[in-house]
Amino acid sequence: MEPVKNTFKQALADGRTQFGLWAAFADAYVTEAIATAGFDWLLIDNEHAPNDVRSTLAQLQVLAAYSSHPVVRPVKADAAVIKQLLDIGAQTLLLPMIDSADQARDAVAATRYPPEGIRGVGSALARASRWNRVPDYLATAARELCVLVQVETVTGMNNLDGIARVDGVDGVFFGPADLSASMGYLGKPGAPEVREAICNGIRLVRNAGKAAGVLAPDRAFADEYMAAGATFVAVGTDTGLLTSAAAQLAASFKKQDVTAKTERGGY
Repeated sequence: MEPVKNTFKQALADGRTQFGLWAAFADAYVTEAIATAGFDWLLIDNEHAPNDVRSTLAQLQVLAAYSSHPVVRPVKADAAVIKQLLDIGAQTLLLPMIDSADQARDAVAATRYPPEGIRGVGSALARASRWNRVPDYLATAARELCVLVQVETVTGMNNLDGIARVDGVDGVFFGPADLSASMGYLGKPGAPEVREAICNGIRLVRNAGKAAGVLAPDRAFADEYMAAGATFVAVGTDTGLLTSAAAQLAASFKKQDVTAKTERGGY
């Protein structure tokens, strides 16, 4: 059985911009539905969405039939959590709250088997190896793994150059919400000062030879970040799309209803 190729990792290495969508409903049926939209990648969120190992597995399984690449964000960059996600077949991880080069190195080590790292060896039980049907999985697994670290504090930004230059880190992702809070702009991820810091960070990461990414549901901000060099950009969330569309639909009919009553004399 052939190894599962990480098309997302190859696209980043080639410098091809990858557009993504946050999948936060924690439901395989919803994730499969948005997989038909054509996004390059979908983020299965375990940090701020009610996902667990089994719901993440279900979403990985449905996405296997589509071209959208699954990126999985664990609740934290913990070796035990990372081990579970890799074993169920996650190939690209977005690891939150990385503040130092040492933390980045620890995160990479959690994705590598000994002697290069500390990932526990249990491939015979794992979907990742297709239950040991992938030849030489233990020796070759790291080739198809993509490690993205998330920098989202002032401390992380101050250590950004060292983080970006850690061997095994494929890309750095900027989290505007937490970064804005850390910078003193809570609830204002689009503040000019925050956007400037992110643009400068993107340029630094690209100068280090790594891919840079960001969450930017606002089209103008997304264009700004791509102009700075971002190559993997999440341009929205499934929760945001549904709630926004639902509110607009409800408002459109309520407005028509009010108009109709006025035209009929209010009855």
